[in-house]
Amino acid sequence: MTLRAGELAAAAGVNRETLRYYERRGLLARPDRSPGGHRLYPREAVTRLRVIKAAQRLGFTLDEVAELLRLGRRHGRTASLQVHARDKLAEIEARIADLTTIREALAVTLAMGCDDLHECATNDCCPVPLRPARRGGGAAGRTPSSGASRFDAAPRTAAASSP
Repeated sequence: MTLRAGELAAAAGVNRETLRYYERRGLLARPDRSPGGHRLYPREAVTRLRVIKAAQRLGFTLDEVAELLRLGRRHGRTASLQVHARDKLAEIEARIADLTTIREALAVTLAMGCDDLHECATNDCCPVPLRPARRGGGAAGRTPSSGASRFDAAPRTAAASSP
């Protein structure tokens, strides 16, 4: 049994443009055409689309999804998903660490009552990361040697914040 583009899109929970995009990217095989020119997809395309969307929800990019699909097709069941999932988990954990650092900086900024970025930047205990993050270094605001955060400054008191 075959499905037209609209039927496939509805069954997989995507729109028709997604089908064409995935075809161009090589994630979805180009379908046969009916005599009237309608694109006709095999029923298995629903599963393929669901796999692609599930991988995206796990944080994989379309390039990474394509690689996983290619490896699975070529080698059958391998540990490649395990390897890619482990790498993705490490990437997600690094992003969470970065976001945690950002959250801490924003919380300290609020607690210190910073109202003016320029004024705050001239203060030694400014919690805003004004220096660019090092390439390949971890979370923004971490010092290279200690791993400590620049955001450990004590909240400003009324006396400390007055001019």
